[in-house]
Amino acid sequence: MYNILICDDEKDIVNALKIYLYDANYTLFEAFDGREALKVLSEQDIHLVLLDVMMPQMDGIETMVEIRKTNNVPIILLTAKSEDSDKILGLNLGADDYITKPFNPMEVSARVRSQLRRYMQLGAGDIRPEVLKVGGIELDDKEKQVTLDGENVSLTPTEYEILKLLMLSPGKVFSPKEIYQTIWNDLPYGSENTVAVHIRHLREKLEINPAEPRYLKVVWGQGYKCEKM
Repeated sequence: MYNILICDDEKDIVNALKIYLYDANYTLFEAFDGREALKVLSEQDIHLVLLDVMMPQMDGIETMVEIRKTNNVPIILLTAKSEDSDKILGLNLGADDYITKPFNPMEVSARVRSQLRRYMQLGAGDIRPEVLKVGGIELDDKEKQVTLDGENVSLTPTEYEILKLLMLSPGKVFSPKEIYQTIWNDLPYGSENTVAVHIRHLREKLEINPAEPRYLKVVWGQGYKCEKM
């Protein structure tokens, strides 16, 4: 059973999303502004948040920043804006994905399932090492924990999955499209900007000098790799 929080100041949209996400395995919670959303998160074990960007009093961006201070739950932003700059802003500040209004019900369901699958680590039937090590980075896939030189590093579910993908094949170059299709399980439209934002976040958390990364390298014109150590 997964607990999903839907937060939008328009009740019709909340009700529509509840219809789209009607599933025996989902328990749906609702909130109509950022403060209500934070209250629900403090009281319930929420597995995913659908969060509207444009809300009065406390908008979605401000709410997301507050959530990210203590919680790595997957956040999918709901926005009426289609400009890339708005999507990138949300990703920069901690969103895992976004859906642009008006919604396609099948897209909503697919993106929610994709984020929940990564967050709960379902379907990992292939045999892979539980602990990955590259230099001072250690990823414990059983405990879902990443450390750098022995210190815990807090990653979002999406950041974690990208890092694991790169660490499973150190030295291998993955194109932005490959990373996007593997992690988001979606067509790679807009993949370069989306992946670049998450790679930058990983560098900020894992590199002493993100401008001169030791571990997460860009291969110009080709993609990204985790350097062999």
